[in-house]
Amino acid sequence: MTTVRIAAAAAHFGRDLEFDLARIAKLIDDARRSGAGLLVLPDAALGGYLADLRHPDPEALPPALKPDDPLILRVARLAAEMVVCVGYCEDGGDERYNAAVCVSGDGVLGRHRKVHLPAGEVAAYAPGDRFAAFDTPVGRIGMLIDYDKTFPESARSLALDGAEILACLSAWPTSITNRAPRMAQDRQAKLFDLYDQARAAENQVVLASSNQTGAMGGMRFLGQSKVVGPGGDILARTWAKAGLAVAEVDVATEIDRARRVLRHLDERRPSAYRVTEPASGASEQRAREHGPSADLVEVWEMPAQSRQIPPQSGEIPLSYPETPS
Repeated sequence: MTTVRIAAAAAHFGRDLEFDLARIAKLIDDARRSGAGLLVLPDAALGGYLADLRHPDPEALPPALKPDDPLILRVARLAAEMVVCVGYCEDGGDERYNAAVCVSGDGVLGRHRKVHLPAGEVAAYAPGDRFAAFDTPVGRIGMLIDYDKTFPESARSLALDGAEILACLSAWPTSITNRAPRMAQDRQAKLFDLYDQARAAENQVVLASSNQTGAMGGMRFLGQSKVVGPGGDILARTWAKAGLAVAEVDVATEIDRARRVLRHLDERRPSAYRVTEPASGASEQRAREHGPSADLVEVWEMPAQSRQIPPQSGEIPLSYPETPS
């Protein structure tokens, strides 16, 4: 059986690790009550995200956790029979990474280090160097961390590695340079939805997109967690508020239906594509020395996609406060 209930979380997380763990426990409990087999939590759910994306304070970075930190093992125990993806700051020895881990009660199922760092993050993190899918009880999963999904090659690499479900963990803020009076008008809100739908549709896979809510420093996070089908349709979403977007999907059947006539992965023409070596880290070095410019912090505005929510999808609002008391 390939039918699974997928939950994508929208919630706020900060520097208090015990508070974060309690919130994760509540989200896991809510997802379990909804019958979810997979829960995707936001980027930086353990320790919170950067407080300033333009000029991160090296003295105020998220706490760095070793890959085998007891907190990660506690999340695995909380997950039990469920599969849970969670983001954290990884202590890599000489480097820090914006990282994600996928766990169940059996332990660690897969890991990912964010490959694509927006200009502000290069002062705080080192980039990862690979995209790899992995097997889980709910199917083969590949993970992306927020800015990764801006690049089509990221999701395509995972799809080519057999990923059926893309777990996209984000701490995605509203526009920093041109904030709109309403969230629905914000250009980053439009892009967030656009990327989620495009990455699912172009690879004909299921995508679960989580995001932070609330504020950290000068940033306000979008929420807008969602589950997207292989045709690019939004099956469930949270909008800007904290909660769970939950959708029941027969993953294999829906992927097969999407690929019945047009099979995007099989119909590629790699010999016609231009592949070039990246610049020698010049933009990253510039950002480390001078801080990111506005045009690097923001990406170009693009039109939002239509949103269709079928009747079987659901949203579970959360009843706890955004910040610890």
